Amino acid sequence: MSATISSNVAPYADLPPVNIALFEAKAREGLTFADIGKVLNRDEVWVAAAFYAQAKFNEEEIAKLTELFRFDKNYIANEIGTHWWPNRGLGEMPPKDPVIYRLYEFGDGIMSMINCKVLVEKKEDPAGDRVVLTFDGKFLPYSQW
Repeated sequence: MSATISSNVAPYADLPPVNIALFEAKAREGLTFADIGKVLNRDEVWVAAAFYAQAKFNEEEIAKLTELFRFDKNYIANEIGTHWWPNRGLGEMPPKDPVIYRLYEFGDGIMSMINCKVLVEKKEDPAGDRVVLTFDGKFLPYSQW
């Protein structure tokens, strides 16, 4: 199965070429982020973040991805290894999408994404199935001076 990602359109336009190659390999192999998460021992949300260059793979994860997708042994490490740092945040800031914006601030503080847990659930509903997102992060109040 062939899989080619158009790297000149959102959300791929600003990604490093190696991330495009990861998306293409994921599609070629027919894998989900959850499938890859099982290989890496990571949550599917974290895996998606790493594929979008929002999180950093460690050396062990790079080795597992190299094997999983049959890449040249140094390809991923040379591109997004220990020398590389993610560019966190997609799109303009502050976000204008009303749903995203409501997740952006919490009035007198923010939610830390360090050690944050995100649970994605599907809930059946007579009016149409629902998606329930639960963010469990530490509240950090704004400093006052």
